[in-house]
Amino acid sequence: MRSADTQGWCTAGELLRRETRSRGIQMIEITDLHKRFNTGTPNEVYALRGINLTIKEGDFVTIIGTNGSGKSTLLNAIAGTFLPDTGRIRIAGEDVTNRTDFQRAKHIARVFQNPFMGTAPGMTIAENLHMAYLRGRKVYPAIRLDAARRQEYGKEVEQLEMQLEDRLDNVIGALSGGQRQALTLLMAVLNRPKVLLLDEHTAALDPKSAAQVIKLTRRFVEKGNLTTFMVTHSMQQALDLGCRTIMMHRGGIIDDLTLDEKRRMTVNDLLAKFAELRQAERLTDEMLVALRRDYL
Repeated sequence: MRSADTQGWCTAGELLRRETRSRGIQMIEITDLHKRFNTGTPNEVYALRGINLTIKEGDFVTIIGTNGSGKSTLLNAIAGTFLPDTGRIRIAGEDVTNRTDFQRAKHIARVFQNPFMGTAPGMTIAENLHMAYLRGRKVYPAIRLDAARRQEYGKEVEQLEMQLEDRLDNVIGALSGGQRQALTLLMAVLNRPKVLLLDEHTAALDPKSAAQVIKLTRRFVEKGNLTTFMVTHSMQQALDLGCRTIMMHRGGIIDDLTLDEKRRMTVNDLLAKFAELRQAERLTDEMLVALRRDYL
């Protein structure tokens, strides 16, 4: 049974998304994408196998799969961490296939699993937010961290519900992992990126902090109508969040669930889909045990 909060997310947030999708605005187009690592060596890995995926503006897509299935690799391909062997990636109609990560940075914001990766620990909360605000902007004329801007940042931080709005001069390195991850998420959405990539961004947090960051994720994605990919090891999160769920295995997409399909499914239904892979001799008993351990 879904919670009222989750149902509210799927209905209210979906109104704007359906209107956007009806206009047919394609934010991400991935065509026949292949990637091998360590090619021609005993350690060769076929990480992405012919990925074809179209994501419209405002879609919130959750991604689940077996270990080593290509979930994070797919996010890395979108971000430009590596260049593909073959295939095409377009973002907002622009071919970015052969562009590096810093060249794609104007389109993309990302939050990693490690809460210590997204912030500068020796800088204050206000300084980190100001750095995020200036990302991609012209450096001249200079935009100073003055009293008015600090007041704006205080209002933004207040949304986190962590009593940090009066601690803008605190060094971020002194905060907890949950607080830092919430601030990292805020920094990622501050300038409304075209694409938001969330790579298991609650996996390293305690349950209370993880629940708060998921609550903030819902809020920010809906408010900004952000095109979002979220890799998760929680099947319940995969079903509760977003309008689509992609299932990956051995570098390929094996299923793409719509919002209506997600609403009718349970965690056991998702596990049954992976069990079907086992019956097709594509998933071993050991992999199925690992799925239950990692996702339940």
